[in-house]
Amino acid sequence: MITEGELNPLRVANHQFNQAVPFLEQFHDGAGLREWLFEPEQVVRVSLPVRMDDGHVEVFRGYRVLHSNARGPGKGGFRFHPSVNEEEVRALAAWMTWKCALLDIPFGGAKGGVACDARMLSEGEKARVTRRYISALGDNIGPHTDIPAPDLYTDQQTMAWVFDTYSMMHPGENCFPVVTGKPLDLGGSLGRDSATAMGSMYVTEHFLELGGLPGLTSLDGADVAIQGFGNAGRWAAKLYDGAGARIVAVSDSRGGIYDPNGLDVSRIEDHKDATGSVVDFPGTKPLATKEVLEVLCDILVPAAMENQILASNAGRIQARLIVEAANGPTTPEADATLQERGIIVLPDILANAGGVVVSYYEWVQNLQNQQWEEHEVQEKLRKKMYRATNQVVTIRAGLLDAIEHHRSTWAGLHPDDPRVDTPTLRTAAYVVAVGRCANTLLERGIWP
Repeated sequence: MITEGELNPLRVANHQFNQAVPFLEQFHDGAGLREWLFEPEQVVRVSLPVRMDDGHVEVFRGYRVLHSNARGPGKGGFRFHPSVNEEEVRALAAWMTWKCALLDIPFGGAKGGVACDARMLSEGEKARVTRRYISALGDNIGPHTDIPAPDLYTDQQTMAWVFDTYSMMHPGENCFPVVTGKPLDLGGSLGRDSATAMGSMYVTEHFLELGGLPGLTSLDGADVAIQGFGNAGRWAAKLYDGAGARIVAVSDSRGGIYDPNGLDVSRIEDHKDATGSVVDFPGTKPLATKEVLEVLCDILVPAAMENQILASNAGRIQARLIVEAANGPTTPEADATLQERGIIVLPDILANAGGVVVSYYEWVQNLQNQQWEEHEVQEKLRKKMYRATNQVVTIRAGLLDAIEHHRSTWAGLHPDDPRVDTPTLRTAAYVVAVGRCANTLLERGIWP
């Protein structure tokens, strides 16, 4: 088990991957498939000299990792954040591979980022960082090789700069499919801005319809707390509120607010726009940023950063269901504590996959020079999320039924390994995703 002192996203991603391996027959012969499947295909590191507004030149460090293109071109966002480093990007790229496989869309995983504080950059500086990053990557990205999208502190405008930069480097080509999450005027898809949150809501409502949380069969009347009020968290607040849930707490990087009687989401949005934070919204109890994770509620939606639910605070979580709208918000030790306490986790590679699904739809529209209506996009998304939720729930039930068989088989093959853990919904999601990727690699073989 990974302790808090050893935490980094790559170790967490590797641990989650390894939890699924004993349940997959493809890994029983020990032929090196595990390393082949987890290691990234390509890691690109770039130095980005950028002239700042005051005239001095600052050098930023950028990364792009293509984890796998076995099932299709790489797909994944890039972020502007001070914490960006190679291990983080490698983990995020691996999670994208499993996410795309779980939702059965023809992409592999990729991810990128620039180590910078986007909040301290002017609009012009952010544009120059973006353009320098894309020009430095060159043909490591492309409509049929690796397709970026927005992530932390990047948005539609950032993607417009990506498209423009790439199109200047590739005149005479259809460059719209090189990036998703674009403005509508540049080939963006209707429904893309709300897609991550919409997907999480579809997963949650269908899980409740399947009887996953005793006593709660729909979002109507459920108490929901949301950590993070960026794109995913803000849309989640609006969508869950619109579905009849009561939003009792929200937070951003500066702090949080709580009202057990429910928050007025539209007024909080206005307050956030006016002040830059949800903090100090009138008539609410102030919370620290992570304190929002511990309020009494039915459903907790972590929609911020990795490693938020830890061994040190998992015992204080009061939610009955956690819906991971962020990537990697729950650490392995915390997962074990939550399982012991009977708190259910809808894992990130399922719960936040709506964004990449609608990015896929945008890419298809761009390749075909089409634009779909928003209701078409949302209905296609709903079907994808429902189908994946069904598979994860069904697979987990089957794993539980055969747990002793899997334990004895794995112990016979690997007698020195720890005892195989009882599978969670996260394990089941990885079994589906990793199994699909393993089958693809074995079917394709190795060239030359």
